[in-house]
Amino acid sequence: MKFHRSERVSSLIKEELNQIILRELEFDGAVVTIIDAEVASDLETVMVKVGVYPSNKGPDVLVQLLKRRPHLQFLLLRKINIKPMPKLMFKLEQEIENKDNLE
Repeated sequence: MKFHRSERVSSLIKEELNQIILRELEFDGAVVTIIDAEVASDLETVMVKVGVYPSNKGPDVLVQLLKRRPHLQFLLLRKINIKPMPKLMFKLEQEIENKDNLE
């Protein structure tokens, strides 16, 4: 069974970005978790699905993540050392309120 590079990179980014966000960022009154990270087959971009509880804080969290994107990419590159580092793109996952298993 062949494990594709994009799948390995996705898994690494999800794990490391979750840790970075936990350590580096604070979100006023919100719990934020990375639900998934999908790296494009060309490894140029990664779509990071973000869960926010409560969901009404989602837009504010998204704005903060986008503002901090360059710093997050820098920290991620130091941890994973993938060149070129896929560009982070963020998407709110709306179903987080229904999930009982927040990481």
